[in-house]
Amino acid sequence: MAGAAAAVPGAEAGATQARNDTYSAAIVDHYENPRNVGSFDRGEPGIGIGVVGTPASGEVMKLQIKVDPASGRIADVRFKAYGSGPAIAACSLLTEWVKGKTLEQAAALKNDQIAQELELPPAKIHCAIAAEDVLRAAIADYRQRIAASGTMRQAKE
Repeated sequence: MAGAAAAVPGAEAGATQARNDTYSAAIVDHYENPRNVGSFDRGEPGIGIGVVGTPASGEVMKLQIKVDPASGRIADVRFKAYGSGPAIAACSLLTEWVKGKTLEQAAALKNDQIAQELELPPAKIHCAIAAEDVLRAAIADYRQRIAASGTMRQAKE
């Protein structure tokens, strides 16, 4: 699976050098060493799931947040992304940023912050937008699950 976060293609020296010349050090680092890759067990409580993109578009991002009900903070986060290096890097960076944050703090993160931190080229700004969208979708899913569960307790903001 080319472009899968768990399997980094192009380990040859020439391919790595080409990426280094094209993308920032932050993109290359998060692409070659993605953080928080994977998924939580199906049915695990306190999880919100967001998915954006389609295989036809060439990029799909799935983000899962695990919220601590006592603190209302994102205790853990996992992602899977298929697509370009910048798409994988955007998800990886996002997972680092949201750990320990309240849902409100996480929702306040903007795509331009991701784009700036990764020094995304203009043609790859959509990767930061998708990362923001997948985070918002995961937060919305978590809130919907809490409301549907009948436990009227809302996560602390």
